[in-house]
Amino acid sequence: MLDFSIIVKILDEMEQTTSRLELTNYLVTLFKNTPSELIDKVIYLIQGKIRPDYEGIELGIAEKMIIRIISQISNISVDKVYQKYNKIGDLGSVAEEIMKNKVQTTLFNEKVTIERIYLIFDKISKITGKGSQEIKLRLFTSLFNDASPKECKYIIRFALGTLRLGIADITIMDALALAYTSDKKNRKILENAYNVSSDLGRVSKILANDGIKAVTAIKIELFIPIRPMLAERVQTTKEALEKVSGRGAVEFKLDGERVQIHRKDKKVQIFSRSLENISHYYPDVAEASKTIGLKNFIIEAEVVAINKYTEEYLPFQELMHRRRKYDIAKNVEQYPVSVNVFDILWATAKDKTNLPYQDRRNLLKDVITKSVDQKITLIPQKIVTNTEELEKFMAKSIEHGCEGLVVKQTSSPYRAGARGFAWIKIKREYRSELVDSLDLVVVGGAYGKGRRVGKYGALLLAIYDKNENVFKSVCKVGSGFTDEVLEELFRELGKHIIPKKHPHVYSKLEMDTWFTPTVVIEIIASEITLSPEYDAGMDSIRKGFGLSLRFPKFTKKIRLDKSPQDITDESELIQMYKKQRNIKLK
Repeated sequence: MLDFSIIVKILDEMEQTTSRLELTNYLVTLFKNTPSELIDKVIYLIQGKIRPDYEGIELGIAEKMIIRIISQISNISVDKVYQKYNKIGDLGSVAEEIMKNKVQTTLFNEKVTIERIYLIFDKISKITGKGSQEIKLRLFTSLFNDASPKECKYIIRFALGTLRLGIADITIMDALALAYTSDKKNRKILENAYNVSSDLGRVSKILANDGIKAVTAIKIELFIPIRPMLAERVQTTKEALEKVSGRGAVEFKLDGERVQIHRKDKKVQIFSRSLENISHYYPDVAEASKTIGLKNFIIEAEVVAINKYTEEYLPFQELMHRRRKYDIAKNVEQYPVSVNVFDILWATAKDKTNLPYQDRRNLLKDVITKSVDQKITLIPQKIVTNTEELEKFMAKSIEHGCEGLVVKQTSSPYRAGARGFAWIKIKREYRSELVDSLDLVVVGGAYGKGRRVGKYGALLLAIYDKNENVFKSVCKVGSGFTDEVLEELFRELGKHIIPKKHPHVYSKLEMDTWFTPTVVIEIIASEITLSPEYDAGMDSIRKGFGLSLRFPKFTKKIRLDKSPQDITDESELIQMYKKQRNIKLK
């Protein structure tokens, strides 16, 4: 049993600092005070989860319900709670302030423990159907009635996934290594285990109960997604070839959704880039995967929307029609896809990730040719040794409607969860000085005029700073939106409205509306410029100046497949600014 007040005390101290070192040390203290049988639950709650992402279990608690509970317990009107929320910007802090004046209404208080919180959260996550909201409300209320004002604050933050402490997964792993092994270097072992299991709660529990040696035994398992290997970007074919020592395997970079397909006999599950189980969106892909010449495997592929008559590739946004919860059969018929396989990670009960890339490709070539479903195909590839060959293959990819190329070191293993120059992406050049597109997260909005009355006329976008775990404003975009896409964005962003700027968003600008950094969109621009108004890259090039985008334009791609942590990083933006100076337009 772990009294929640112990955790609250440590979390409250953590809230007073932004130092990663200090946050790590506080977490070490927290983990040392946590019984080993509860460490996984503490880890999940800190991550803002109930279970690992791939299980798809969500609490399903909205801010409206929390406000209703605060109102009922405190006898303060819902409107007044909303007023306080608009002023403070954090429901946890609102609850703490209001609950200080709450009159005790129960004779006997049940102790608030981490076990009790997790059990109630787990129950709430499983409640569905008629009357479910009222049941959830009663369960939550029972917690609040027994909790102190400060405990209410953190219960709410756990429930909403808004702990607001700036704790990244890497910080949690540093603390676990120090707490249980006294050696921060063992973080690498934990990271490797996390990358193949995608479950930091499980890793922490094995570490706490069985030690670091047992963690090294965590291996790839069917139907547990592997954190994907990621590519670095460069801007020129010459630079790409240099990074792979003059010889690389070049593949089309398709404009689709990256998926990881797991199969055991007749059972197939499909996971997204962000580890979400998306099998229900792609029943046709699951069926087609059963025709591959292996009964047990884990492969990676790019699912691309195609024209049903010409089989030509269609833009990413067409594919996103598949991400609708209803009319699945209709969507399958209306938006057919091709499955373009590019890697194999596990087969015949053996881990293939340590094999050189070219060996994995050869295995794929043998396997995919045995598929009888034309929906399944091997992504085009060519071995190149000079820039001329590379540029010709780039031209070929563009002719086929692709975004560009991915260049891979032929000798490289598959490094789960890692980003590096073993894989390199090059996108086609737009008619601008800025060669590549950027994936940015929407953090704010300004109301439109004229045709856009009632919608957003411009959106404030931000890049990600992985070192500080914050989002920094980089530009406002108002062009490139069709009425249809604008309507879709309006609906999606409506789910993420907050009353004031998110605490992990840095911006000097004031906006009509603020959003939780969740929705990712793709942007092109003419160039990256210096700007005193935006926080991205502040002081990196010139004192008092950040970086912004000149003439930014929305590409009509809403990247539902990407998390906010997967977007363009601040360091990438700085490098892109430096390199664009050398680009000569023809």
